[in-house]
Amino acid sequence: MTAAKTTRPPGEVEMLYSAAEIEARVNALAADIADTLGGELMVVAILKGSFVFTADLLRALHHHGVHPRIDFMTLSSYGSGTESSGQVEIVRDITDDVRGARVLLVDDILESGRTLAHAAALLTDRGAASVNLCVLLDKPGKRQAEITADHVGFAIRDQFVVGYGLDYAHYYRELPYIGAITAQ
Repeated sequence: MTAAKTTRPPGEVEMLYSAAEIEARVNALAADIADTLGGELMVVAILKGSFVFTADLLRALHHHGVHPRIDFMTLSSYGSGTESSGQVEIVRDITDDVRGARVLLVDDILESGRTLAHAAALLTDRGAASVNLCVLLDKPGKRQAEITADHVGFAIRDQFVVGYGLDYAHYYRELPYIGAITAQ
């Protein structure tokens, strides 16, 4: 069997936030989370885009005395192209019980808010004592659901961003910085 040939998407990546800026912001987020939520909580990361952010955030939380339980969830919103249908499907569910837990729901980017609103409601319905939302990036201009993040790394304008776990057609996740794809 021959692997399908793929090509890297066209365009250049313009750096928005350097690795050093991201590291400083993640450390500040961890300090704020430790101060507001305390040392005992459950982190639920939304995959795939948040995996780099979550790993760095967990290490930073450790340095601030937080020792969370950790679980992962993969959600999908089906639609044509880049438009969400508004229907959220659980592709991979958490395995730990959230009853009575203070949950920190971590995602890479908050745009329409539909997926995160669905995840937060699901965890609340399952008995979480509280659900706080932490996102690396917030695009408030794209919001379609009534949801706000409790902890935000950076607020950005409406542009397509990659790097630090965020991708374009499965490319660019490895970049140590966050950048915007510009037209070629």
